[in-house]
Amino acid sequence: MIDSQSLWIVILGLGLGSFGFRFAFTGIIGSRPMPAWVLRHLRYTAVAVLPALFAPAVVWPSATGGAPDPARLSAAAVTLVIGLWTKNVFAAMFAGGGTLFAMLYLLG
Repeated sequence: MIDSQSLWIVILGLGLGSFGFRFAFTGIIGSRPMPAWVLRHLRYTAVAVLPALFAPAVVWPSATGGAPDPARLSAAAVTLVIGLWTKNVFAAMFAGGGTLFAMLYLLG
């Protein structure tokens, strides 16, 4: 376990770093017009962040001790396919959730 002093140093460092990144966009260059190429790249931020949040839970799930799980991998694949096919986030989420529950039930 990490000692209390190191934990607070890490928490404060991450907080300051996060604040610095956000302040760079809102405080320093927030009042200036951004170039078109920057705006084009910023459109993909949410598309990059959401898979990064869920990928560890799919590839190394804590429920199985970090071993890949066919139920979670199939749910992720169904979610991806339905999302690409329908272009509907809610349909993809419900299909992936349904697949996960069905596969967990079938595989035990």
